[in-house]
Amino acid sequence: MTVLLLAGTREARQVASWLHAQGVPAVASFAGVTRAPELPRLNTRVGGFGGEAGFRAFLGAGITAVLDATHPFAARVSLRAERVCRELGLPYCQLLRPGWEPGPGDRWTPLAREEDAASHIAAGSRVFLATGRQTLDRFHGLASCHLICRQIDPPERPFPFPNGEYLLGRPPFSVAAERELFERLRIHWLVVKNAGGAASATKLTAARELGLPVAMIERPAQPPGEKAASVEEAVAWIASLNG
Repeated sequence: MTVLLLAGTREARQVASWLHAQGVPAVASFAGVTRAPELPRLNTRVGGFGGEAGFRAFLGAGITAVLDATHPFAARVSLRAERVCRELGLPYCQLLRPGWEPGPGDRWTPLAREEDAASHIAAGSRVFLATGRQTLDRFHGLASCHLICRQIDPPERPFPFPNGEYLLGRPPFSVAAERELFERLRIHWLVVKNAGGAASATKLTAARELGLPVAMIERPAQPPGEKAASVEEAVAWIASLNG
């Protein structure tokens, strides 16, 4: 058995550690969105497969199962992986952590897409975008606001709008650190993608404590098929492949 681990999340790194410890033959694949990813102690590849044909060829070179532990918003990758595996008859499982749910004191506004933020956020607001740089251009409707986008890597090009700036930071971030940051930057709105997970929920707790409104971008449609909601369920699925 050789497992292809489609990685890119904290859970993927935990699964990779388990695969290494158990001696399970595996390859971890990173899309290369982060320029310096924390690589696991496995055979590792970084970058795309060269389209669907390249992905099929890679699977045909000895992969016997695919565990998809990519980000919940990497929907195109997941949809293709599930479909190709189904067509090839390969076992596929998506490790999809549960999404966040609002609780008492939360002031969330659900958004179907990034462009909808402009319909809810008032002109002149200072907006913290915890959404990454890949979809930054979709916030063009917030031209009358001041935008602050946090990202892990130093920017390769200027901010796409004159009313914005980048802020570098590598997670994890504590609740206290997030609260101090929002207060120091005088943030009026927090915009996030519903990625789920306890580690990255600290910004939501900080927003709740400060009474900040949150624009919550809902997850895109996910593929059908086998699901694991935790690392424990994912490694149990891998273990079951050996009978």
